[in-house]
Amino acid sequence: MNKSLQKILITLTSVLIRNLLRSNSSLRGIAAALLIVLAGVWTYSQFFSNRLTQNQNSSDTQQHEDVEDIGNFEVAELHKKQRSGVMVHVRGNVTRILADDNKGSRHQRFIISTSEGLSLLITHNIDLAPRVPININDRIALYGQYEWNHKGGLIHWTHHDPNKIHRGGWIEHDKVKYE
Repeated sequence: MNKSLQKILITLTSVLIRNLLRSNSSLRGIAAALLIVLAGVWTYSQFFSNRLTQNQNSSDTQQHEDVEDIGNFEVAELHKKQRSGVMVHVRGNVTRILADDNKGSRHQRFIISTSEGLSLLITHNIDLAPRVPININDRIALYGQYEWNHKGGLIHWTHHDPNKIHRGGWIEHDKVKYE
């Protein structure tokens, strides 16, 4: 419950109790009824506030349930199990540089190969993070969200989240982190 609303309710309650003790019998009934209503409102608001906090905590847990830190070897397992939505740390060599995707948010696109032989499409949002100056055979490390597909998978969210809702990712190349 809002702190100022709490102060108002406490003040009103104390005034009602004081008047209840000083007033005649007809006003005591009205004051008692108002006191009961205020107590009900306060109880309801406390219950609602607690439920709202529990629901927010529960949705935060659900939202980040699959957010795990997983490395190269485990990405191959994610691919076998066709899992998606998992944050992963990956290292690999750039094997192909593709044209940018300019539909909607602009994305730098390239393919890396991991030491386990998995090919991954990397889609790096260059509207939110700087372009990574890569060449074929460059070694990179990255942290982003893995999404399964039959070709090996793709990794996106390799940048910060300006809304601070999603865990941010990054790409590291030549000891420079692009996020």
